[in-house]
Amino acid sequence: MGNFMGNIIICILLLFSVSIVFGTTEIIKYLTNSSEELLQTTSYNWILRLCFNLLGYATIILPGVLIYKYVRYSKYIQRSGKSCIPRLVHSCFVGYSETGLLDTTPYVPTSNSQRTFTQDLLLLTYCFLGLQVSYLTWGYLQEKIMTQVYEDSSGNQDHFEDSQFLVFINRILAFFMSGLYLLIQKQPQHKAPLYKYAFCSMSNIMSSWCQYEALKYVSFPTQVLAKASKIIPVMVMGKIISHTTYEYYEYITAILISIGMTMFMLNSSDYKNDGGTTISGVILLGGYLILDSFTSTWQNALFVEYGTTSVQMMCAVNMFSCLLTATSLIQQSSFPFIYFFMKKYPRFIVDCLLISICSASGQLYIFYTISKFGPITFVIMMTIRQGLAILLSCLIYQHEIKIIGIFGILIVFGSVFLRIYCNNLSRAIKRRRAAANNVKD
Repeated sequence: MGNFMGNIIICILLLFSVSIVFGTTEIIKYLTNSSEELLQTTSYNWILRLCFNLLGYATIILPGVLIYKYVRYSKYIQRSGKSCIPRLVHSCFVGYSETGLLDTTPYVPTSNSQRTFTQDLLLLTYCFLGLQVSYLTWGYLQEKIMTQVYEDSSGNQDHFEDSQFLVFINRILAFFMSGLYLLIQKQPQHKAPLYKYAFCSMSNIMSSWCQYEALKYVSFPTQVLAKASKIIPVMVMGKIISHTTYEYYEYITAILISIGMTMFMLNSSDYKNDGGTTISGVILLGGYLILDSFTSTWQNALFVEYGTTSVQMMCAVNMFSCLLTATSLIQQSSFPFIYFFMKKYPRFIVDCLLISICSASGQLYIFYTISKFGPITFVIMMTIRQGLAILLSCLIYQHEIKIIGIFGILIVFGSVFLRIYCNNLSRAIKRRRAAANNVKD
């Protein structure tokens, strides 16, 4: 009887969450109509859109919190049986189920045979070209969609403004690709509670949204250089979340990166002449860096605690991202507007498909490169990609960078490579010390 009543309460809470979604839809429509004039004001529209987005996400997150509280305090898991609803609740809020939602059985680890130098070279070239092509194309399309005008056959021109839709199309293809990979390639048992992915999924979609919105206020080279400065907030998040300790060279390189970034931003022509770098842009870039740093730190904690594989992580995070962004887009009635925009400007459809493919394939290349060559090689590749992205953007979209700005770029990337070198050297010293201690023993 207790099990039956528990299932009934879970169903009621799920229906309650659906009613909240539809109720909030009408509220957002009313608020959107009431603030239509304010939304046209460039200085304020990103703040209002952010509030609408957060309100939409809350309609999914808050009912989830209610169900979690009920499951925890009613001891629902201990009383439940093995029917569909209890197993789903167990996977979402407890984990360690006999068969997880993201694993296939049986799983047999593949043995890594020793590769020759030629095989290593060819594989490294493949990974390098895959990452560069995927993310350089993605960066070009990102700047094009958010900053350039679309023109129809009649000569009408318009900008695409909805950053959240771009986040959605990137995530939905990545979700399907990772899900397909899980069906084809057998995985170890999935142990993490699914709800824990919601935290990094939320920060991931918000960081991506800030990244797209920032392009309305700052140049693409400024944004890329800000990404290279992500080491600083990552260190802060590591201190707060994981209580990580850092070496002296890590603090020194972080200071050098901040100096280089300041030199670039204060001396770029976009900042002085056309007002491209504004306070709004700086705030959005800061939000991107903080949220993205939290995402990587939280994901790393899940990797360490539960042994989650990269593809399982990709699938679960993108699943929550699709759910949150799709709900918010529906509530803001964005899909009809986007449909008419696509119908009016067919070229936008092609750009959306390409940026989605590049984003999803780029994620797969990231996981593959790290699994084959480790994180150091991957970071070097991505650092090279950031430098090429700045060069490509300056050539295509004619961003002018002055001498001091160029010095700022060199300081940032030089500091990143110095950090990689010191990191590698420090690990080598620790390995030699450990080997020497083992010999003595």
